[in-house]
Amino acid sequence: MLIDTYGRVATDLRVSLTDRCNLRCTYCMPEEGLQWLAKPDLLTDDEIVRLIDIAVTSLGIEEVRFTGGEPLLRPGLAGIVERVAALTPRPQMSLTTNGIGLKRTATALKAAGLDRVNVSLDTIRPDVFKTLTRRDRHKDVLEGLQAARDADLTPVKVNSVLMPGLNEDEAPDLLAWAIEQDYELRFIEQMPLDAQHGWKREGMVTAGDILASLRTRFDLTPEGQDERGSAPAERWLVDGGPYRVGVIASVTRPFCAACDRTRLTADGQVRNCLFAREETDLRAVLRSDAPDEEIARIWRLAMWGKKAGAGLDDPSFVQPDRPMSAIGG
Repeated sequence: MLIDTYGRVATDLRVSLTDRCNLRCTYCMPEEGLQWLAKPDLLTDDEIVRLIDIAVTSLGIEEVRFTGGEPLLRPGLAGIVERVAALTPRPQMSLTTNGIGLKRTATALKAAGLDRVNVSLDTIRPDVFKTLTRRDRHKDVLEGLQAARDADLTPVKVNSVLMPGLNEDEAPDLLAWAIEQDYELRFIEQMPLDAQHGWKREGMVTAGDILASLRTRFDLTPEGQDERGSAPAERWLVDGGPYRVGVIASVTRPFCAACDRTRLTADGQVRNCLFAREETDLRAVLRSDAPDEEIARIWRLAMWGKKAGAGLDDPSFVQPDRPMSAIGG
């Protein structure tokens, strides 16, 4: 079991498979990209599967989410999914992606054992997409979403970040489109994890802003805490249901008290919080031929020291020194 001093138990593992990405979203990284991790620094497929095996069989992990960077850029992804699906007990498996590669991979990933996907899409306007991502790939994302739905990687969830002066007016249009396409839409407050360290709280579109915008067109009924559990998204029934919309308000309505996550970076570091500034190196332990029991012990210690909260509402908050693409969302 992965428990911390506040009694929280981690049952959800986020695994970053690569720090690389084929988009250059303005809230994540500079246009020229980043200095990518060298191949020897990345965990191998065997190392990833071994760590997930330890997490599932010895540490109580019930759900595994593959992230990046862009996880579809990881060679051998379907093989990793297939091997994790063969574990006992079998964890639930999902993938967070920008959707560009889903058209060609969705069917194979479903066959390998993937349960569902989250796709990042911040706008339904191709010109705004090009401005936000610095790439003209909007059509590819839409086709990827359709491929995921056709492959039954459901529920297909769409994650959207609203940015001032770019797409902050799109909340109602995005929700209407998601309902028409049978996707579950979730808005995410922009978080201070950009490589440029350009995030400013006073410039972000907040959960309150998003809800006020949605209510100009839709009637929203809170789903309630009992339904939410440890999920990061607060959800509302849209016009009485059955469709729902979620808001992940990491900055203005932090949900740290219910957090059930542990994170593994592409280079084998355990992070007990997305905003942590400390990491625990499991790659070195793996490569020193340590037994599974020792790796599990070190992982437990890493989670035991988890802080009460990220402190995003504290003026003294210091942004983590690794951007989202290196940590995994």
